[in-house]
Amino acid sequence: MPATDLSLLVKAAEQAGDIACRYTGPEAKRWDKPGGAGPVTEADLAVNAMLEDMLPKARPGYGWLSEESEDSEARLSCDRVFILDPIDGTRSFAEGSRTWAHSFAVAEQGEVTAAVIYLPQRGLMFTAAKGQGAACNGAPIQVSKANELASTEVLAAKPNLQAHHWLDGTPPEFIRSYRPSLAYRLAKVADGRFGAMLTLRPSWEWDIAAGDLLIREAGGAITDRTGSALRFNNPHPRLNGVVAGSGALHQALMARLDPDSPGIAGH
Repeated sequence: MPATDLSLLVKAAEQAGDIACRYTGPEAKRWDKPGGAGPVTEADLAVNAMLEDMLPKARPGYGWLSEESEDSEARLSCDRVFILDPIDGTRSFAEGSRTWAHSFAVAEQGEVTAAVIYLPQRGLMFTAAKGQGAACNGAPIQVSKANELASTEVLAAKPNLQAHHWLDGTPPEFIRSYRPSLAYRLAKVADGRFGAMLTLRPSWEWDIAAGDLLIREAGGAITDRTGSALRFNNPHPRLNGVVAGSGALHQALMARLDPDSPGIAGH
């Protein structure tokens, strides 16, 4: 089933890319969601409408969790659920950048089993199915073999370096980098370009689900900020931050994090 679900997600991602690329980001109609939940554009909604039409017909028994759909408790009774971000990096999309992604996953009883992260304007299709490895454009990928944090590039927004997140009040030494799409950050750790990533704020499942499987199938480690394994299709679909990387780098970051520190407002 993971392999057939992956094939379906790839088809959905290709169609999503075709739709999103019809819009010029800065010219697409844009709204701000209530409660400071961030922007949404007509491209996000067009992609979501296609997904709502395509995927339930193909898998009528699956639950549904999408950033751009009203949530329903009905998904909680489903063994399998789609977890979808029609466009991850909407701000980047609206500014005309190419660094935004479609992030689609299927989770079975809380574990992601099929995943796609697709950046159509960068020509990158990251894929993973449970037990079958991870790939980019069909070529196998693996996490970095680096084990020295100080000499490694880590994807992290500046607020993650605030003193109160770290046991001794000082973040560990590493080379900080950043990319605007959370899904893309996870994908670029999975393919070894960056050694690790972290986001210490509460994070929506649809931003993380596909990347979770990519990291694991690429041989890496991924947990929440306390070191707990990630589980999906929760009643309130947010996770307690994310730390991901090679086993050694993940362990090095976790050893320095204060698990009792509160989350942050930015990611």
